Amino acid sequence: MLSQRMVAYVTGAAQGLGRATAIHLAKKGAKVVAVDLGTSSSLLKGLVSELGESNCLGLAVDVTSPEQVKESMQACQTKFGVPINVAVNCAGILSPMRTLSKKGPANLDAFAKVLQVNVVGTFNVVRLAAEVMSQQAPDDDGQRGVIVNTASIAAMEGQIGQAAYASSKGAIASMTLPVARDLSSLGIRVMCIAPGLFMTPMLEGLPPDVQAALAEGVPFPRRLGRPSEYAKLVHAIIDNTMLNGEVIRLDGALRMQPN
Repeated sequence: MLSQRMVAYVTGAAQGLGRATAIHLAKKGAKVVAVDLGTSSSLLKGLVSELGESNCLGLAVDVTSPEQVKESMQACQTKFGVPINVAVNCAGILSPMRTLSKKGPANLDAFAKVLQVNVVGTFNVVRLAAEVMSQQAPDDDGQRGVIVNTASIAAMEGQIGQAAYASSKGAIASMTLPVARDLSSLGIRVMCIAPGLFMTPMLEGLPPDVQAALAEGVPFPRRLGRPSEYAKLVHAIIDNTMLNGEVIRLDGALRMQPN
C-alpha cells in the first residue's frame, strides 16, 4: 500500500492547503518534498523545522519550469533514497478582473499568467511525477503512484471577476479523466479536489465580518473549510485505490452565487 510507504511531492506547500497536506502526510509517516516559490523560502524553512529534516525537504521551485521540477524530484531521491510515489498540486494564483470594466478590457497578460501557473504548472508536475512513478515497482494492487490536483468550485460556479481563475480551475478539473486514462496502464491514479471556501491566506486577510458573511453562505457546516480537512481528503484518496479519474467537491454543499 502506498499509504504505508509514502514519498509525497507537495506544491504550494509554504502555506494554506499545501502546508496542511505536507504536515498531515508527514504525521502519517510520509517523507515529504515541500516546494513553493523562492519568495516563500522562510515559510518553507519553518515547515522543515516543524516536521524535521529527516522527514521533510523544502525547496524553492517554480512549477512552470521543467528543469526546476525535475531537479527537485531528483533531490528527493538523493535525500530520502527513494523516488516520489505521491504528488499533490496545490500551487496556484488568483488575479481577479472583469472581462470589461471602466478601465477597459481585461489585461490579457494577467489572464495568461493565471493559466500558465495554474494549468501549465499543474500539468508540468503531473507529467514529470508520472515519469518518475512509472519506473517504480508496483504494489500488490498494481499501483505505482497517486496524483491529486486542486481545482475549485469556481470551475463550475465562477463568480464575477473570476474568468481567469475559473478557466484555469475548469481546465484542471477537465484534465482529470483523460490523464487518469492516459496513466491507467502504468498503475498511476489521478484525482482532483474542488474545494469551496477555505480558510487559506487569501481569506484570512479579509475582515472578520466578511469572513462570517462568507461562512453564512455554506449550508453545512456553516463555516469556512479548514485546510486540515482538505489534507484528510488527500490522505483518504491515497488510501482508497478505487478512487480514480474523479473530481470531488469539498464545499459543505455550497453553490456560489454571481457575487
